[in-house]
Amino acid sequence: MLQEEMWDDEVAEGYDTPGTGVFAPEVLGPTVDRLVELADGGRALEFAIGTGRVAVPLAERGVPVSGIELSRPMLDQLRTKADEAAVPVVVGDMATARVPGEFQLVYLVYNTISNLLTQAEQVVCFRNAARHLAPGGRFVVELWVPELRKLPPGQRAMVWESATGYIGLDTYDVLHQQVVSHHFRFDAGAGREARLLRSPHRYIWPSELDLMAELAGMTLESRHADWTGKEFTAESRSHVSVYRTAGPR
Repeated sequence: MLQEEMWDDEVAEGYDTPGTGVFAPEVLGPTVDRLVELADGGRALEFAIGTGRVAVPLAERGVPVSGIELSRPMLDQLRTKADEAAVPVVVGDMATARVPGEFQLVYLVYNTISNLLTQAEQVVCFRNAARHLAPGGRFVVELWVPELRKLPPGQRAMVWESATGYIGLDTYDVLHQQVVSHHFRFDAGAGREARLLRSPHRYIWPSELDLMAELAGMTLESRHADWTGKEFTAESRSHVSVYRTAGPR
């Protein structure tokens, strides 16, 4: 399934969960705070801006934000919150689409770079970020760490989250560095029906990201386990990596 087909009207309409999940204040607040700091008074560009979960509150904090988005249904949801004048968006692939102007910050949140399913596409995405950045500008990537150590020998599937009304399960193809996330959502009552969303990804190791950045003319400035600045360790399940182009600081 193509990415633009996966993020259809049904998914877009159910994506926003105000006050909970990735929209919870304790999740979204530190994200926006850190991005305000990294923008350093300049313009910001979000690759795969989606429904504006991050971009809208970032713009409300006074950071001029533009975006790139492949899915028109997701963009339609964004437009219920902010018009084109407030958050301009170019419809297209984040790896190749060009937004007018120069930016101090380009960012990719919530594992979105893994939606590009080949290493070549991911490298092109880094180069597209560098192409948009002013000298000394930053590219920020939020990404999960592949949990292959938890995968039982000889098995391809692993449950990574189980909560009321939700089960998250990943199936791995370790030969090709591919993973499909299966999101099962169901009512807490006695009903037997469940809704399933599958999303394909290419997982990336942190060191591999660093090499992609080097190929695009950027270097690693910092890496933390989350947006609050928690130390990144061998046990961290995710990371926020900040890359910088050469030039004024």
